[in-house]
Amino acid sequence: MATLLDNAQVITPQGVFDGWLVWDGKRITHIGTVHDAPPPTDTLVDGGGNIVLPGFIDVHVHGALGHDTMDGDLRGLIKQAEFYVQHGVTSFLPTTLTNSREAITTALDTIQQGMQTSHQGSTILGAYVEGPYLNVEKAGAQNPEFIRTVDRDEAAEWLDTGIIKIMTVAPEFSENDWLIQECARRGITVSAAHTNATYMQMLYAIGMGVSQTTHTFNGMRGFHHREPGIIGAAFEDDSVYCEVIADNLHVHPSAMEVLWRAKGAKGVILITDSTRATGMPDGEYEIGGQTFMMKDRESRLSDGTLAGSTATMDNVVGNFARLAGGLPNMWQTSSYNAACQIGVQDQKGMLKVGYDADLVVMSPDYKVMITIVEGDVRYQAH
Repeated sequence: MATLLDNAQVITPQGVFDGWLVWDGKRITHIGTVHDAPPPTDTLVDGGGNIVLPGFIDVHVHGALGHDTMDGDLRGLIKQAEFYVQHGVTSFLPTTLTNSREAITTALDTIQQGMQTSHQGSTILGAYVEGPYLNVEKAGAQNPEFIRTVDRDEAAEWLDTGIIKIMTVAPEFSENDWLIQECARRGITVSAAHTNATYMQMLYAIGMGVSQTTHTFNGMRGFHHREPGIIGAAFEDDSVYCEVIADNLHVHPSAMEVLWRAKGAKGVILITDSTRATGMPDGEYEIGGQTFMMKDRESRLSDGTLAGSTATMDNVVGNFARLAGGLPNMWQTSSYNAACQIGVQDQKGMLKVGYDADLVVMSPDYKVMITIVEGDVRYQAH
């Protein structure tokens, strides 16, 4: 059944224009301007003169509405997916935390079940494993009790599930070299964070296959003019993508602007890193076996350490768009770059004929009006 989305500003790789697009089933079949006549369709969706982008892909998200990926609860995972779709996310990677082998294995099993379960939320494309192979010096809100170097048998069991798309690793430990190389061999993205790696150690890691930095600026050695660290290495290498939590709390807007100028639209991946406190009232919550307090949208451990975020993708896209020239510059940072890093760039991440009809319609003030997942309208603002 063909559907026409009309009366919209359409953002494509070729530019922005007033027009329409058509999908039949799950894929886009036609895109045109106001001067082109659309083909006959069965259903009309009014874009309201708003802006249409590729649906957001949040590759780094731990939880929402009181649920966390590490709970190993399929119902909770689906509840998360249904929450994210209200904020423009058409697909995501449930993200694990540093924990025991058994807990991470259970979480991965649940993610796999979620990928095979029909629901009305955002599509689950795989898993993001953040830890446990990190540096305790930069643990952040990762539980230091479970941080360790690579156990090959353990890691191989997780990799063999076939669902892991990204793994975060501290690259300064030689014991972790095998995992970096093995992930690269399997086509799994390796991202560096919760690390105290130097500039030279990061260059070596990039040579082995590291191609991303996790929540850039957070959980890593800071940039120094005599020791640029991970940030310096990532900024100068065009092959490295940089995640950023653009909630104006984890990273100052000025630092985000430096990131934008260094990496441009082709090098930034917007993420939320949201926790179970997202969408919930102020109070006490749990993350990786540790307690944190969320107040006024800030989540912190008892020592003041930031514990993930309560941001949603529409929040971070709006914040970043304000400093990066508006929504027309956001389709790569909010969708396509993530698609490239998880291997779905031939079907998701841009508005193009033949691609999945994963769409988000946003107002000029960055409010999500409509979210469409593989041709199915799953959210409309009232």
